[in-house]
Amino acid sequence: MSKPLTAVVIGAGIGGMSAAIQLQKAGIQVTLVEKNGQLGGKLNLLETQGFKFDLGPSIFTLPQVFRPLFEGDGKTLEDYVPLERVDPQWRNFFEDGTVLDLWERTETMRSELSRLPDAGTAFDDYERFVAYSKQQYDVVERGYLREGLDGFWELIRFYGLMGGREMDWMHSMSGAVNSRVRNQYLRDIFNYFIKYVGSSANDSPGFMNLMPYIQLGFGLWYVKGGLYEFARGFERRLRELGVEVLLQTEATRITQEGDRVSGVELRDAQGATTFVPADFVISNMEVIPASERLLQQTPRQLKRLSRFEPACSGIVLHLGLDREYPQLAHHNFFYSKDQSQHFDRVFHEKRLPDDPTIYLVAPTRTDPSQAPAGCDNIKILPHIPPLQSKRPYTYEDCVALKELCLDKLERMGLTDLRKHIIVEDFWTPFDIEKTYYSNRGSIYGVVCDRRHNFAFKAPKRSADFKNMFFVGGSVNPGGGMPMVSLSGQHVARMILEQIEQ
Repeated sequence: MSKPLTAVVIGAGIGGMSAAIQLQKAGIQVTLVEKNGQLGGKLNLLETQGFKFDLGPSIFTLPQVFRPLFEGDGKTLEDYVPLERVDPQWRNFFEDGTVLDLWERTETMRSELSRLPDAGTAFDDYERFVAYSKQQYDVVERGYLREGLDGFWELIRFYGLMGGREMDWMHSMSGAVNSRVRNQYLRDIFNYFIKYVGSSANDSPGFMNLMPYIQLGFGLWYVKGGLYEFARGFERRLRELGVEVLLQTEATRITQEGDRVSGVELRDAQGATTFVPADFVISNMEVIPASERLLQQTPRQLKRLSRFEPACSGIVLHLGLDREYPQLAHHNFFYSKDQSQHFDRVFHEKRLPDDPTIYLVAPTRTDPSQAPAGCDNIKILPHIPPLQSKRPYTYEDCVALKELCLDKLERMGLTDLRKHIIVEDFWTPFDIEKTYYSNRGSIYGVVCDRRHNFAFKAPKRSADFKNMFFVGGSVNPGGGMPMVSLSGQHVARMILEQIEQ
């Protein structure tokens, strides 16, 4: 009987775990190694003083993407991950005091927009824009997402020179929004969907306007008990299938033999080293850090990856409060006065924002178990540039930005917020880089920029080694839980196709 093929997956983020599940189901023996003490990668958890803080992702979309991982033996995704719909999807706060909810149902949005002075045109533009967003989703999904296309020439081969003409290549994301939507509140809302991939609406191509339809067409979801329960669902599935999981085990080097990799050198929490041979190696560590740390490539070799610059980072503030703020929904945005200027400051000038748009999550609106009775649990996240060499910022600068955000929230209705803080947990890009080995502290992988990479991320297959692959937010199709899971599922398929050849 022939010996089964083996694979080592480095990093237990969503992409790595997705690849591990699909390969193990196909009969390949997988070893999954993770340097931290828990599965999930950036999908992380802090429990303290009765508060449960999801340290990473807060929004769950496109549940259908994950179904193939959990189906089988009469089971479904919901057997592992109990889901609950969130509506309103977002609550949007503006400096002039206007508050608008974003609802999944079109008729509810008609009623919401009826409060605006230009209610008729606002709703007409809303409907027209959502139809355009659906068109962009349909064309991108049938090729780039479903087939796992990995660059411009694969795109041309799939769609043909004119086959993807419905795809909005010509405009920026914000240009496409602003040409269809006259109401400034709706412009800001639609432009900030780019938060999902940590980029600028001014720089991303128009077809990235598929993101509103992903949420409005398929719903926005919460995992009951907190988003980290999703990681626990993955862990249960991995162990059921027989994947070998090694926690607190760091990959230190990927060994190479000609145009193939041969295995991974590991170091455990006690400092002991081992070597695991492998027929295939999959890195959930981002492409550039993995190429530097694990493949030990030269600056000349790394230069070809320079167009895959990191997406933005952020400061992340988790607060336990001794009171509730009833004006908050589950997901909230407090907008900059000038969103375009905010994008340019962060993404062009590479400076910390002076008027940030703030994403604020209050999960107790859906799940009271996330905080003690009568208390609020909130996450505050403004986007900032990744760590810089030419215009560096310091930890102290991040602390100053935290205070600026608290000032803004208190001014915009969260009265005396500071006085009610009883638990605080604060992350900076320095912490994100150290904990997850992300490129320059990026949260979302590779930036989406039509001038640098036209929204393409790095390829999933190594250019140097036939049996080396990458998954996660730094490769196609990009950041966000559904997209990184797709990268893992596509890599598993690519490996199986390679075996069959």
